[in-house]
Amino acid sequence: MSALEEITNNSISASSQQKFIEKANRQVNPMVDLPQFLKYDQCDCEIEVYCRRKADMDPKILKWAFKLAEKNVGPQYKSCSLGWQPKVKQSDLNKTWARYLVALDRKTKKPVAYTMFRFDLDYGRSVLYCYEMQVETEFQRKGLGGFMMRALEAMARFYSMERVVLTVLKNNEDGMRFYRNLGYDIDETSPDKADNAAYEIMSKCMS
Repeated sequence: MSALEEITNNSISASSQQKFIEKANRQVNPMVDLPQFLKYDQCDCEIEVYCRRKADMDPKILKWAFKLAEKNVGPQYKSCSLGWQPKVKQSDLNKTWARYLVALDRKTKKPVAYTMFRFDLDYGRSVLYCYEMQVETEFQRKGLGGFMMRALEAMARFYSMERVVLTVLKNNEDGMRFYRNLGYDIDETSPDKADNAAYEIMSKCMS
């Protein structure tokens, strides 16, 4: 294959990926065709799940999401070079492009877990990027977190994304173990060891 042919093929590939991303981003509710992920009734859980854009989110839920992140990972941020920066986290959770998958306890109608994500082009790859995944303490180790990650993966496959990508702090040993058990590994875009970054980028191929 000539260099020109390779460039043309890559351009076609990039163009196709961009179309997949644009199609996914046009969906108000990308979970509409995946009803099997709208309920979770296992391990004494009675959960319903909804997916919304940030613009459609209840501000009270966004405040809860921040508090849960602060409780779950704030200590790890404080103990690494990044430090806990509440204003930065609040800004991140309120990005206009953000999408949320939220789990509600059907008994209490209270939120118990969420993921924040987006469909994006990442280093030339079409990806579903998971920016946040948090579960309330009393609902951890019940399979709910894994269920919500599988929901993200189902969306990624449905909309022809190449990978699900996420960032996890290196000192978050439980988080690293959780993602590895789900089949995630260190992504090629993760910082080199020499960079001494406080986090790793992990990913899972959807093909």
